[in-house]
Amino acid sequence: MFKLAHHPKAFLTLKRNVQPGLSARTQIISVLEKRACNTKKISRETGLSYASVLHHLHLLEAENILSRRGRRTYVWELTGAGQQRLITGKES
Repeated sequence: MFKLAHHPKAFLTLKRNVQPGLSARTQIISVLEKRACNTKKISRETGLSYASVLHHLHLLEAENILSRRGRRTYVWELTGAGQQRLITGKES
């Protein structure tokens, strides 16, 4: 059996990291690396449910890996904070 590679930004410090969550966050981050988009588009492209995507988006936002802009139909985008935290090894 082989191990799946997870995106480094998919790991959370405030919550437990379990396999299904890591996989879902990796898929979401992969979509957002291409372009910023809303929850519905992320859900369609990943094949995850809307509620699941929204849950993980909020978890990633709490870790300052994502930010949202707009009103009500939020557009989600990656921030540089998560990558910076990985490089320096500490939170800013």
